[in-house]
Amino acid sequence: MSMHASDAPFMLSISGARGIVGASMTPIVASKFAAAFGSQLVEHTRRPRLAVGRDGRAGGEAFTNAVKGALMAVGCEVVDFGVTMTPSIGVMIRELKLDGGMCITASHNPLEWNGLKCLNEDGLAPPKADADAIIARFREERFAFVTAECIGSCEQRADANETHVAKVLTLLGRERVAAIAQRHFVVVLDSVNASGCIPGRMLLERLGCTLVHINGEQTGVFAHRPEPIAENLAQLCDAVSSTPNAAIGFAQDPDADRLAIVDERGQFIGEEYTLVLSAMAMLAQCGVTTMAANLSTSRMIDDVAARYPGASVARTAVGEAHVVAALKPSGGKIGGEGNGGVIVPEVCFVRDSLSAMALVLDLLASTPTQSLSRIVAGMPKYAMIKTKLDLSTIGGSSAVGAALEKVKLAFAHERCNASDGVRVDFADGWVHLRASNTEPIVRVIAEATTEQRAQELIRQCRTAAGLEVH
Repeated sequence: MSMHASDAPFMLSISGARGIVGASMTPIVASKFAAAFGSQLVEHTRRPRLAVGRDGRAGGEAFTNAVKGALMAVGCEVVDFGVTMTPSIGVMIRELKLDGGMCITASHNPLEWNGLKCLNEDGLAPPKADADAIIARFREERFAFVTAECIGSCEQRADANETHVAKVLTLLGRERVAAIAQRHFVVVLDSVNASGCIPGRMLLERLGCTLVHINGEQTGVFAHRPEPIAENLAQLCDAVSSTPNAAIGFAQDPDADRLAIVDERGQFIGEEYTLVLSAMAMLAQCGVTTMAANLSTSRMIDDVAARYPGASVARTAVGEAHVVAALKPSGGKIGGEGNGGVIVPEVCFVRDSLSAMALVLDLLASTPTQSLSRIVAGMPKYAMIKTKLDLSTIGGSSAVGAALEKVKLAFAHERCNASDGVRVDFADGWVHLRASNTEPIVRVIAEATTEQRAQELIRQCRTAAGLEVH
């Protein structure tokens, strides 16, 4: 059944544009947004060269064609990588010294969604000022279409997977790659039938793993809801527990920028652990570095940093561009977000499931007497609760600002960070209220030393904000 465009959610933010296919996201909408992005670049760069790739979800080719046509029509040269992981586009932008790129993806959103994500010349989401300028062009339909002789061309390339995997292997180095290969890990991978299928398999095989690949055919029809969270990964948990000698299970989302992990018993360990385990591997190799994590990410990353005197964690607004902005000045080697997103600048400035898989396997290889479940058991214990409210139930996006002000006022005597919504820190936990950039929802996330305390923080925050459940 079709949805009328006026009733369908449509998101415009620093993360790009997302909507419901056939309603708020159509090839016409995609063409206009791409034209706005290209027009913004043409204003500052003559004949910009841009990478284009898509996450493989069914129907994405129509949007890819609309995007390529619009970019060429405003005078851009297009390099088309086809079905490609979003971080791989980031890799290729830097590798080929391109001027930016566009990914046709709705990331972890279900199949009825699609979207467009802009990347700048560093291969990361543009800063807010640039994103706002692109959105303004889109809304005002200010497009710099060129005459026939100036229309851009399109080049097809198929080397993104190979280049990306090679960079991840270089990150580890020969000795660490050999150490992983010597363990002959049995790994179960769920690629949700999307862009991570081929490169995920390529990386794990080159690390000497025996791969059990579920949902590993690049059909674009998701075998389950694609967000890599516990309720969607029962098949992966069952596959790990039933596979003899399985060491770990990995789950990618459609554009493969996020990674969730299942331990050797078939237990989902929580998306917060992906960054923490990756950071443990990185710190074990480099000793001291500045790391970065967003405000909604667990305190476990701070506990890991505390084991290495001189290591530190910078807290940022949600979004990989903000995390990268904190890493760049210090030359930080790793950062990310608690949704399973790991950023390793040496590979790319985009959350990257391949880098995360490699680092977690590196950690397992360096602790041969410990299984993943034992490593996790040895870490400080917190309870994190993630809740969300549909904007339509609280009076729409216009109600968010008032709710945030109420929270700031109610907790003025506590430590507050208002760089992205409001995060309030207490001695035994924290709570974060913010509007999502990618879905029409408000998120309320709390973490504490007990689940009861985390629930209490959620209740206190929602009551203060006027978002109580009646």
